[in-house]
Amino acid sequence: MAGTDWTYSRATMHAWESPDYEQSLPVSEKSNPLTRDIGHASANHIVRMLQVCDAQMFEEQAVATYERLLSERVVETLMTVAKRVELILKDPRDSLVVLSGCGTSGRLAFLITSGFNKALRELNQSSVYQYIIAGGDRALLSSQEAPEDDPKVGMLSLKKVCEGKKQVLFIGISCGLSAPFVAGQLDFCMQHPEVYTPVLVGFNPSHQARDDAIPGCTFTFLNVVQRMEELSKSQKEFLINPAVGPEAISGSSRMKGGSATKILLEVVLSAAHAAAFANTPITYKGIRESMEAYKQTLDITYSQIEGMTTLLEAAGRSLRHNRRVCYLGWGSVAILGLIDASECNPTFGADFEDVRGFISGGYSELSNNEGPLTSLGPDFCISHEDFLHQVLPSLNDQDFILLVYTHSDNVSDVAKLACRVRERSSNMHAVYHQVDGDSAAAAQQDDINKLCSSSLKIPWLSSPSSGRLLHMQWELSTKLVLNAVSTGAHILKGKIYQNHMIDVQVTNSKLYRRATRLLQKLSGSPESQCEEALLRAVYQTDKLTEDITSSDIGTHTQTARNRTKVVPLALVCLLTGFSLQEAVAHLEQQPIVREAVVAHLWSIK
Repeated sequence: MAGTDWTYSRATMHAWESPDYEQSLPVSEKSNPLTRDIGHASANHIVRMLQVCDAQMFEEQAVATYERLLSERVVETLMTVAKRVELILKDPRDSLVVLSGCGTSGRLAFLITSGFNKALRELNQSSVYQYIIAGGDRALLSSQEAPEDDPKVGMLSLKKVCEGKKQVLFIGISCGLSAPFVAGQLDFCMQHPEVYTPVLVGFNPSHQARDDAIPGCTFTFLNVVQRMEELSKSQKEFLINPAVGPEAISGSSRMKGGSATKILLEVVLSAAHAAAFANTPITYKGIRESMEAYKQTLDITYSQIEGMTTLLEAAGRSLRHNRRVCYLGWGSVAILGLIDASECNPTFGADFEDVRGFISGGYSELSNNEGPLTSLGPDFCISHEDFLHQVLPSLNDQDFILLVYTHSDNVSDVAKLACRVRERSSNMHAVYHQVDGDSAAAAQQDDINKLCSSSLKIPWLSSPSSGRLLHMQWELSTKLVLNAVSTGAHILKGKIYQNHMIDVQVTNSKLYRRATRLLQKLSGSPESQCEEALLRAVYQTDKLTEDITSSDIGTHTQTARNRTKVVPLALVCLLTGFSLQEAVAHLEQQPIVREAVVAHLWSIK
């Protein structure tokens, strides 16, 4: 890897593409050979591992196993979908482009539609984009995993959004080709081809789509994909499903899956806008060049490895001391802070206070469909004013505060808030984007730098045509930095074993199955025994009743929402033969989950 002392053979880089590598798992759930030791890595090595892992997104197709982001069919499909969007932009009457997904996918649907609707307003054009997220707008800011399993809710939400429309391009996002919520929407689209043209975006090959039964449905996600594949031959539906390689943390699709989603959809919509409003034809070469611009974003971001390492180390110290990580952001990059914070709860079993995001202007800047959500509780207080009133009074030097902004934002506002924070804590840092040659905010930036323990400047070259593309690159770059900070901080806190999330919440069917597979891998026990241990931890009993064992996964995940350390408890029981009470006592003595697991794995060797 250029610029580092890390070297990986080509065989290691592409080991996941071998048909013999973790063959029972889809690509999105495999463990990445590049990050196998990330759970014990230093902060600097964590960043370097994330760099090589993210670089896999843009690797050209090495062998014929999987299509990749830059494969010919993928680029051609992007062109075709962009042309469909162009037609709607030129004649938006009774038409809509809908982006929908669960968790990170739904949050990115919101971010992307917000940005492109804003671009349309600036051109005095009608807004044509709408987003749907499983769980509604509260899912933009907190974990709402249960609705992902409900295809009927997905279908009804799509039907409601599109009421009265005569032409709808629907883009359903499911990184693992697995979310029943999205499957229900795609099925509905295929039942009404006179109105809907469905597009599926995901990162597994078609045959790896989930084939588990969906309660109340006659179809599985695989059935939906197979029907779409057949209809795609006549361009009635479209599949965009390149493989981008396993995630750095197994199954954490908020990372590469989220980044690739943002890249693909922004390339499509940008090409459509250029064609509709700037007379720039949609071409194969143009799509490829747009993708290359995002590839350059990775290079620019990871050229700042030392600065990213400093942020990661500081955030890790805060979490290890049971203190907070707070992102204070401005503009669209602040939304990436909100998104990153919202993902830490289901991914790492974090408390909502552990990592929080705040945005200048609060809900007026967010402009979400349902408006202010502050009545739902402190989890949904997201403005800088909320931070000043609720968080600032209890800050100390062990809390990690990160200012996130660009030099197109009001830097004087950043400086004012930085002064307020500095009165309570010296552990304040900044990450900002600056176009080379932009000296207007330089003096104020110097003042901010003096207040901060570290400042990470990400430099960009200006060009007459950069505009919206540059802002989208800033967003992706911010996402990469914040993903590294929150992931790395939780690794340093002991939440990752090898490259597996061992304190993942078990709050929907996807996470339930992931937890069972993880228990199998780490304990070597049969699947039935692992599921039994998982249920013992969920229901907090050593004796499973028939009522429990005969219940469906939905009942199990509903109960698991009120539990903590479910997977670690189950694993300790499997490895030691402890009763549940004994496992609880052991984890209380060794609260760092990774260390508790490591100790028991060594004890049985």
